[in-house]
Amino acid sequence: MYMQQSPQPLLSIIIPTLNEVKHLPHLLGEINKQTDISLEIMVADGGSSDTTRAVAEEYGAAFVTARRGRGAQMNAAARVVSGDYFLFLHADSRIDDPALLSDAVRALMSEMGDFDRVAGHFPLRFMRSTKRNAMAYRYAEEKTTFNRVNTTNGDQGLLLTRGFFKDLGGFDESMPFLEDQRIAEKIRSEGRWITLPGYLNTSARRFEAEGFHRRYILMGMIMGLHSVGAEAFFVRAPGVYRLQQDTGRLFLSPFFCLIRQMMRDEWGFAGTIRIFYHLGRYIRQNSWQMFFFIDVWLRSLLGAGRYPFLKFHDRLFWPCTNFKLFDAVIGVLCFVWFMGILAPVFRFLDYREQTLQERSTGNSGRI
Repeated sequence: MYMQQSPQPLLSIIIPTLNEVKHLPHLLGEINKQTDISLEIMVADGGSSDTTRAVAEEYGAAFVTARRGRGAQMNAAARVVSGDYFLFLHADSRIDDPALLSDAVRALMSEMGDFDRVAGHFPLRFMRSTKRNAMAYRYAEEKTTFNRVNTTNGDQGLLLTRGFFKDLGGFDESMPFLEDQRIAEKIRSEGRWITLPGYLNTSARRFEAEGFHRRYILMGMIMGLHSVGAEAFFVRAPGVYRLQQDTGRLFLSPFFCLIRQMMRDEWGFAGTIRIFYHLGRYIRQNSWQMFFFIDVWLRSLLGAGRYPFLKFHDRLFWPCTNFKLFDAVIGVLCFVWFMGILAPVFRFLDYREQTLQERSTGNSGRI
């Protein structure tokens, strides 16, 4: 059923898991079909209560247990694998092409030359069970072909040399999430990203269960607050999220309530102004995404690989808006949009949806 792993592998594939028995067999089976490359597979588990370990061993993967949290799990695996190259993959990834990994390693070798501080990621294709939000998924997929700030995450895979990973200090283990974003930006500052040939398939399960736009709004909130160093949000947010994990639908109003609490109890008036000013700068730095969205929206008219609106942003819009006053203006608009419009809207929508859920299940509990 499985391919015997090489005693001296070129590539070590590290897969963090937590109760992934549903998805892991598919990925391991596809890895075992990879051609023209010597590899080893290491499943880094955070305490699964299902048969994840048995599945890993059935497909010939090695298994290591670690403290729960993707960063800690992947670091633990990296300490015991033996390949010269590391590839970190999520368990719900899927691989169509049996030459994907050998082509990826060759592409990375070709880009490195005498400079080994290069990392690669794959473009994504979402595996969906519905045709809803087709435009939004197309935008998200096409964005993964770029190497701009905040466009690279763990779903896209991370391929790099053992030495570069060691120089980066591994993954940040201080929080149970965002380890991928933190190492991605560290790679950007200390080395160089490339887009690898081919693509990875990834599950759209979270987007579909929680709602694409709700998940995307929360991701934007998380990345914005992470960029301005609002660490208190990340200490409290996992608890807020756990309270609603069983509901399926993502409710955003608890996160807006959390931000209001921090504004009142921790940031204060001056701190809130400072936070939203820096959020304004973060939004302006990512303003290219709005122009990129227009290019994707007009793809059928523009043709593949053409980005006239993105070029307009880079050549004209960005130079004309690159000053602090504009950051302040965007910060004010950010506050109005998120706290003055989205917060009350989702308070109403969440209340309505939760009421419908309670009526259908007979459960009167509140988030």
